[in-house]
Amino acid sequence: MLNVVIFGAPGSGKGTQSDLIIKEFGLEHISTGDVLRAEIKEGTELGKIANDYISKGQLVPDELIIDMLANVLDSKENSKGVIFDGFPRTIPQAEALKKMLNERGTDVTLMINLHVEEGELINRLLERGKSSGRSDDNIDTIKSRLEVYHSQTAPLAEYYIKEGKHHTIKGVGTIEEIFERIKERIKERINIHL
Repeated sequence: MLNVVIFGAPGSGKGTQSDLIIKEFGLEHISTGDVLRAEIKEGTELGKIANDYISKGQLVPDELIIDMLANVLDSKENSKGVIFDGFPRTIPQAEALKKMLNERGTDVTLMINLHVEEGELINRLLERGKSSGRSDDNIDTIKSRLEVYHSQTAPLAEYYIKEGKHHTIKGVGTIEEIFERIKERIKERINIHL
């Protein structure tokens, strides 16, 4: 299985590039937010437990998220692979994901880190705010989101560097140029595993 973790600060183009990777390589898209909402909507046991945390304003525990992801993964066992969107965000989550995948005879194939300079990220998010009307795309919120990203999520890069799976991709240029860089890296990685 080709399992990709896509990584990058808000405004780095993860959503756009994820869609292109999914189409090109025939992967399934697993978004933790979508999985959580689906479990809650369907009223599953895991969904009820997650909803209890959310209704109290608490974060859903990692173990619960991993159990939900495991259920989704098991339902896609005939797929070519998955792209993980919005997960992992912390080293304990990365370790839990590795354990869960290893139990299914697979692992993260590579982690793509879309690198964009902070000034460019701010400009992109401000532009997106103007065109989409998203209220969270204002300068104060953007700076706060970038600080959270750098302090909590960026250390994951170190984890995947140690695993030998971290690949930084320059996230500037046209959408097509960025995707060509990603495609090249994925194809290199697949050939290593053949």
